[in-house]
Amino acid sequence: MVANWSQETYIKAYRFASEAHLGQLFPGTDLPYMIHVSFVCMEVMAALIVQKEMDGDLAIQCALLHDVIEDTKKCFEDIEESFGMQVATGVKALTKNKNMEKEKQLADSLIRIREQPYEIWMVKLADRISNLQPPPADWTKEEIRKYHADAREIHEALKDSNAYLAARLEEKITNYAGYFNRGTDG
Repeated sequence: MVANWSQETYIKAYRFASEAHLGQLFPGTDLPYMIHVSFVCMEVMAALIVQKEMDGDLAIQCALLHDVIEDTKKCFEDIEESFGMQVATGVKALTKNKNMEKEKQLADSLIRIREQPYEIWMVKLADRISNLQPPPADWTKEEIRKYHADAREIHEALKDSNAYLAARLEEKITNYAGYFNRGTDG
């Protein structure tokens, strides 16, 4: 079987992301933040096995780098210099615009993602799949319901990019509804 991505590209992006996220922890744990990045990339890699015509290098690089601009000191230009304009533009589309009101950030991001190739859409689907874990213990019922609604919005906007990831996200969304009664009333 011939992969539609290269190990060298994976290693370069993984190392860049690891250095950028060095010292960051996955929220609510003592685990390095790279565990989340790895989960997102694993979802994308599984989808690439099913949908071989995709640009695997683009999808994997963007999966590994998807939070670099948003959560580290690295900027668009750093990614462009190391990985090229297409990867940098994809990562930027996946980055929330923190200058906007929080309520408008997801819609804005989805608009920008939909202007990108399907490989970028896949990363956002994989990101939400990875994030639909049990919610933090201190989340209110309203926060849990909002996160669930946001996942549905992401699914609806991006499901046409990859049937495999769309089905995985739909399953995660359905399962996440089981947490509705767990949140606090606060």
